[in-house]
Amino acid sequence: MAGTPGGGPITQFDAGGFATRIACEIKDFDPLAHLTRKEARRYDRFLQLAVAAADEAMQGAGLSGPPTGCPPTAFGALIGSGVGGIATLEANCKVLDERGPARVSPFFIPMFIPDIAAGVVSIRYGLRGPNYATVSACASGAHAIGEAARHIGRGEADLMLAGGAEAAVTPITIAGFSAMKAMSRRNDDPAGASRPFDAGRDGFVIGEGAGILVLEEMEHARARGADILGELAGYGATGDAHHITAPPPEAKGAQEAMRAALADAGIGPEDIDYVNAHGTSTPANDPAETAAIKAVLGPRAYDVVVGSTKSMTGHLLGAAGAIEMVMCVMACRTGRIPPTINFAEKDEACDLEYGHAGMIERPVSAALNNSFGFGGHNACLVVRRYED
Repeated sequence: MAGTPGGGPITQFDAGGFATRIACEIKDFDPLAHLTRKEARRYDRFLQLAVAAADEAMQGAGLSGPPTGCPPTAFGALIGSGVGGIATLEANCKVLDERGPARVSPFFIPMFIPDIAAGVVSIRYGLRGPNYATVSACASGAHAIGEAARHIGRGEADLMLAGGAEAAVTPITIAGFSAMKAMSRRNDDPAGASRPFDAGRDGFVIGEGAGILVLEEMEHARARGADILGELAGYGATGDAHHITAPPPEAKGAQEAMRAALADAGIGPEDIDYVNAHGTSTPANDPAETAAIKAVLGPRAYDVVVGSTKSMTGHLLGAAGAIEMVMCVMACRTGRIPPTINFAEKDEACDLEYGHAGMIERPVSAALNNSFGFGGHNACLVVRRYED
């Protein structure tokens, strides 16, 4: 809310020879606040972050496992990740190359696979309901939340722990995104490098983190006296069928996902007060998403706040849609909308209200959360302010 940038020089490895040398790293994360030393050694950083966020979500929901009267099979876990334990993969590839196959860690596979976050969290809390991971690049976290809600809607679960986790500030990830010229190279200005919707944007700044929510069937939550933060009202998921990385003209797939989410929520453009945009700060995404929002919301697009919190957190890849869903829930609950920082020069193709002047206080009855991933994956969620 204060508009504090998260960007800085990469500290997790020596990035001196890289074209991009900046990231939004989590500062002062202590895995031992949530894990034993043995667990911390055996868990990739993305898994450590997932467990920490799951702990916070469960504590916030007043839960330590399935609540009284809820069978373990009615509480599941669905946690997405774009790349999973990529730091562990890199480290063990190096061990294999330099020291041979016998020295590869026996924990390599369970540390690396993206589904392990949902698996470990389910073990931790005794959750025996639907349990898996979504892997759809930068839409992974949003897909996880949407699909978890559908499990509840179909009566397959009463509660789901859902979200996304990512820790991809690693040499191969930075090198790969740099090679495709997707990342900002403002190495001399890391705090100002992530600048969604600004004419001077030159790519995204990678971030890391996790966002986890407890989703619960509403009457079930009311019956146990839960502190309900918001209502997940709609979910839309589509594919572009266009290009492996670029959005199609007018972002048709994104439009269709937004419309599907609104229809699922049973609301119209006039009901949306805030859009947490995908807003990556890349040259292609921001104008395409702006055009899509205008096509879907019509004149209402000029009355809502279209913000990108990636200006502060960076792009969390598979965790982005999940942590941004947390922000949408809190915007509805508090009436406080986060700013989009680092604005310097207007882009004529990006002409909406992005919150460049700072945090905005206004009632938010419903918010739309956009997430789009390489491969043409689109996931949109609608959250409403909870009214008892």
